[in-house]
Amino acid sequence: MILAAPAALPGVEPGISRTLVVPGVGDDAGSPRHWHVLDTGGLLADAGAEPVGTIVAVHGNPTWSYLWRGVIAASLERARSGRAAWRVVAVDQLEMGFSERTGIARGLDQRIDDLGALIDALSLSGRVVTLGHDWGGPISLGWAVRHRDRVDAVAVLNTAVHHPAGMPLPAALRVAGARSLLATTTTRTTAFLDTTLALADPPLDPAVRATYRAPYASAARRRGIGAFVADIPATPDHPSTPALDEIAGGLTGVTVPALLLRGPRDPVFGEHHLDDLARRLPHADVHRFEGAGHMLAEERPYADVVLDWLDDRVLAAPAPGEDAMQEASLDAGTPEPASTPLWQRLAERRDDDDTAVVDLTRRTAGEPVRVSWRSLADRVDQLAAGLTAFGVRPGDRVSLLVQPGPTLTAVLYACLRIGAVVVVADRGLGVRGLSRAVRGTEPAFVIGERAGLAAARALGWPGRKISAPHLPAPAARALGVETSLVELARTGAGGALPPEPRPEDEAAILFTSGSTGPAKGVVYTHAQLSALRDALAEHFEVGAETGLVTGFAPFALLGPALGTRSATPRMDVSAPRTLTATAVAEAVRASQAGIVFLSPAALANVCATAGALSPSDRAALAEVKTFLSTGAPVGIDLLRRAHELMPNARAHTPYGMTECLLVTDITLDELERTQSSPDAGVCVGTPIGTGTVRISALDAGGRATGELSDAAGVTGEVVISAPHLKRGYHRLWATDRAAVRSTHAVAGRWHRTGDVGHLDPQGRLWIEGRLPHVITTSSGPVTPVGPEQQIETVDDVRRAAVVGVGPRGGQVCVAVVESAPDARRADLASPELTARVRSAADLPLAAVLVVPGLPTDIRHNSKIDRSRLSAWAERLLAGEKPGAP
Repeated sequence: MILAAPAALPGVEPGISRTLVVPGVGDDAGSPRHWHVLDTGGLLADAGAEPVGTIVAVHGNPTWSYLWRGVIAASLERARSGRAAWRVVAVDQLEMGFSERTGIARGLDQRIDDLGALIDALSLSGRVVTLGHDWGGPISLGWAVRHRDRVDAVAVLNTAVHHPAGMPLPAALRVAGARSLLATTTTRTTAFLDTTLALADPPLDPAVRATYRAPYASAARRRGIGAFVADIPATPDHPSTPALDEIAGGLTGVTVPALLLRGPRDPVFGEHHLDDLARRLPHADVHRFEGAGHMLAEERPYADVVLDWLDDRVLAAPAPGEDAMQEASLDAGTPEPASTPLWQRLAERRDDDDTAVVDLTRRTAGEPVRVSWRSLADRVDQLAAGLTAFGVRPGDRVSLLVQPGPTLTAVLYACLRIGAVVVVADRGLGVRGLSRAVRGTEPAFVIGERAGLAAARALGWPGRKISAPHLPAPAARALGVETSLVELARTGAGGALPPEPRPEDEAAILFTSGSTGPAKGVVYTHAQLSALRDALAEHFEVGAETGLVTGFAPFALLGPALGTRSATPRMDVSAPRTLTATAVAEAVRASQAGIVFLSPAALANVCATAGALSPSDRAALAEVKTFLSTGAPVGIDLLRRAHELMPNARAHTPYGMTECLLVTDITLDELERTQSSPDAGVCVGTPIGTGTVRISALDAGGRATGELSDAAGVTGEVVISAPHLKRGYHRLWATDRAAVRSTHAVAGRWHRTGDVGHLDPQGRLWIEGRLPHVITTSSGPVTPVGPEQQIETVDDVRRAAVVGVGPRGGQVCVAVVESAPDARRADLASPELTARVRSAADLPLAAVLVVPGLPTDIRHNSKIDRSRLSAWAERLLAGEKPGAP
């Protein structure tokens, strides 16, 4: 059966759709076969664009070449604008789309041969890149495995080449593939086709859906769909299993650039499939589009990622032998000092019976639990040896679901010592955010307390389970727990330890707060964590007897690394506002701490609960020599109130982010001196240690396009460099690419922070907001923090946010304020308050709105969600009644 493709396809330029005759091969040898393809070669020739290579795109089941119209359109647009011209040939596999219905059963091996015959018939010259989705992934990769000398790069979307023995197929495939239902769900009806198309989120446009369905209008045309499902090699004796095994085993020999793209919300291909591909292609770049699913090509701008990746990895790839020189050039501006392991200070004090960790959440005979340096070092060694004996290997990811305290401290350092990669995501992300974080790292092991393990069981998190406490056998079985830390320590007592990891090996994945989009896993090496420890120790003069109290999760575990005793106060570290002044005083007294480290939200509640302090509490706080608050902007009034509680302490408010936890620092005294400055924004001080700050100026559209500069008064994106800057993001290649600022003018490893600000003549950094929150007016870009500070000087205004409403380039500024007395509902401000707010701001305000409370992020409880406010304000001003933001 030979089909005729429609003359016009929605979203596809005319002149691309064509049919060609290809000689049959394999079991089909001697039979000419009619293939339908979407081929941009003719349009490129008409435009006079010489292709740099060809992308051969292979669909899965039950789609067809129409799936690839995004990469077709993006490649043509780039070619016409003078960028690299990639020819795209998107095929309809035989029995599918508008290609011929041959009536022959085409297993995986045959389909690989079919694709090879088509590629031969096209007589492609230059580079060849394969691109596959779903079961088009194994087919395209299978051709690459068999033709390694002809392929220049491989890329896939949501696919797999191996399914673990004993693991059932996804429910949708089990139902569709059941012998009694196969014909009904795939051929006689459109159930399988409809179900697949319905996976797209947002839903497909009706015209697009109809186009996908067009080649499958009858049962005869849908036989290929059923045959594809039947060809899934779910058992060792399936006819296609040998071919799939060949591909899986052969991928390790595919050394050309590789790109693995994934939509995590996929009911067919799970994270374990991605993890398997990443193991077989260890050099592959990976990008997960959080929130996307199986129909990734319809849900996210994958085409730009693919083409950007080809620019970087194929077209701009260094010649053989140039890799090392290029790496040396990139790092020339940020020489990394000799690195001592994070556990070095702990090892140095292993014969010391002084206190290392104080646990204020647990008590013995009414007293906090104290763990000595000797006991902690012994337990770290025991757990390291026990984990090794249990099967934890260097590079294995281990998710830690344990509350801060001696247990978490010991297991963290044990994992680091043996080279495992610890995954740290706190409960402040919420259940969904935490689940996304854990699933996205596909940990090999999960170590948790009962609540964390129960969540892991209920939400189906991967990894072998280890309980922090020893659990009764029935509870352990119910939670899927194989062993406990107690048992591992017993097993590891006196056991041998593996070689130490190298400084450049991955050490940890720390998740961002999720306040600026889905939480991202930030990858740190051992050298970078050691550099962070050293920067902290040097800048804040941390010594063996300093003592540290921290209610800020990222730093709660650094005490042993710094060689000083540490204490976490009684609080829920995932809810900073649960910390009280009494709890801080208790922790300071118990640990004789000279440094207190709190988040802004925690510090605010400490000040709010100061009335409950006893004289002995106040005396303990008076012994503090330094206190720090970081994680979000800290107002000078809050620092003043905190200083009243710790009157002999020097108050610091460092600026940083998960990607670089310490960037700059400023003291309260220095902040006081900036009060008369005309600069807009929040002053966060000067760089810490050998760190460097530069500014990339904004253009009229609010984009950071300027060269990196240290000139005073230039407003733009803050770009940073430091030895303790992260290595990258976990499986977010495109995000990494966007965050890394390449420049020929200034050497070094640079990270685009997404913050906007400027440097003053003294070299101090002022933060003026986030890049996505820059308001693009017809007069140029406006940063929000300066105007917000002006508005907050108005009586009856507690907090303010300035947001943009309208189309980019023509936005107007709107102020949204928390008023006192409390606004009962979100609405337009009164004329009197509106006039006072407008008179305080140095920019025109189209409207002033009042709300009972400004929305903030989950983790810090202090970062205003301006994007949410902007969308809400636009709806309100359009006449809707959206309620509170």
